[in-house]
Amino acid sequence: MSPTPHARIAADIKQRIADGRLRPGERVPSTRQLARDWNVALATAAKALTLLAREGVVVAEPRVGTVVAERPGTPARPRPGVTAEHELTRRRIVRAAIEIADAEGLSELTMRAVAGRLGAATMSLYRHVGGKDDLVMLMVDAAFAGFPLPAERPEGWRGRLEASARVQWAAYRAHPWMAGATPLTRPVPSQALLQHSEFVMEVLQETGLDAATRMYVTILIYSFVQGIAAHIELEQRARADTGITDEEWMTGQEEFLSGIKAANPAFSRLLDELGDFDLDLDRLFEFGLRSLLDGLTRLVEPR
Repeated sequence: MSPTPHARIAADIKQRIADGRLRPGERVPSTRQLARDWNVALATAAKALTLLAREGVVVAEPRVGTVVAERPGTPARPRPGVTAEHELTRRRIVRAAIEIADAEGLSELTMRAVAGRLGAATMSLYRHVGGKDDLVMLMVDAAFAGFPLPAERPEGWRGRLEASARVQWAAYRAHPWMAGATPLTRPVPSQALLQHSEFVMEVLQETGLDAATRMYVTILIYSFVQGIAAHIELEQRARADTGITDEEWMTGQEEFLSGIKAANPAFSRLLDELGDFDLDLDRLFEFGLRSLLDGLTRLVEPR
């Protein structure tokens, strides 16, 4: 009889440990990652980790995740591609952390995971970064720096704000985790982000708006882009947790929607008129940006 899916997953992880790809203390793939890699339900992936835990192969470490259990008296096997201490740099650490966040989300990022990706000791990372919070700030700065503002600055306040918004949207599109790492009330000390503020403040000061209004306009553009971008990661997380797309999820809500339509005639009419409506975030961004700039025109150019 062929092994069950969760048994195959468990056997694969054991093999990775046996050949040195996973060493004691290193984090094993998360439930969500296993579900994606093996195309199985989350419950199946969780069952594989439970089996490994019962056998003492892995242990749950608070605020870190599931890691390979220490094996007293068992010498550590050399891991291919280990990063030598003198080769470890802040730039390499930040790049590895961004790769993890892009693939698994910011919630899956730990110093141990970064060290494991680099094949380095976890404590060696602290010689280059102060900790996870410091690392996330460096990640945001590096990610935004990868999407530079246009060298030829658009004329006029509207062109300048639109250019900044589009560059930010492209950055969030490439790195959805950033929407949850750049709180509005506690801005990240990022030079790359500050360049956006300078980019728009330079032209806004020519409009005659007072300082507080100029600040609100700058924050409004930033928060508009961030607000829509936050749903990119939320959808990715929901898809990883449930294994279904947003279209498939909506299909499963037909009974619920029927009840809503019966109790809400205006909403029911809207749904009937919409027909096969597709909530495309890029289209929503375009619609919102155009409407926002049109509204600001009445504020900046009241005459």
